[in-house]
Amino acid sequence: MNARSMQYQNNRSKIHPKKFSLWVAMGSLCMMFAAMTSFYLVRQASGNWLQFELPSAFYTSTAIIVLSSITLHVSYFLFKKGNTLGYRMLMLASLILGVLFVYFQLVGWDQMNQDGIYLDGNASGATIIIITGLHAAHVLGGIGALLLANLHAFTLPHKVTETRKLRFEMTYTYWHFVDILWIYLLVFFMMTL
Repeated sequence: MNARSMQYQNNRSKIHPKKFSLWVAMGSLCMMFAAMTSFYLVRQASGNWLQFELPSAFYTSTAIIVLSSITLHVSYFLFKKGNTLGYRMLMLASLILGVLFVYFQLVGWDQMNQDGIYLDGNASGATIIIITGLHAAHVLGGIGALLLANLHAFTLPHKVTETRKLRFEMTYTYWHFVDILWIYLLVFFMMTL
């Protein structure tokens, strides 16, 4: 093996610094949500815990965010294959679905409010509203990334470059992360309420 091929092999085995930073940030978010769900369990064990059903809108939002992850991932494959129209349409669909996810979170909080579960009420409802609200804030960050990705998709010529692949990969990695995080939270709430 010559020096050039050894250098190529070394570069292939390393993670890009931007991807590494994203993974560190997602690891930190995992720790934060683990701490919040641990707090939830500790607070629940202390008593005065109101039992209620999760709003139906949370289940609808779950289907929406899972679908948005699928459309975004397929969009990436179409981007790499050179299918401009397909990748752009699925990228736009992912953005719209992301916005719909946040809308259904708002609907869910409104359903909780109509059922007498308020942020300043019982700790069970308040804790769920805070945790889901914090998750929705991180989804809004992902929507910002999707907006930028859509801007690139619709304004730049379709070229599969390493830089654009990296941006796309980081966008869908984060989006899949908030998707999986939501599923974890929903299952956690279903098991503990």
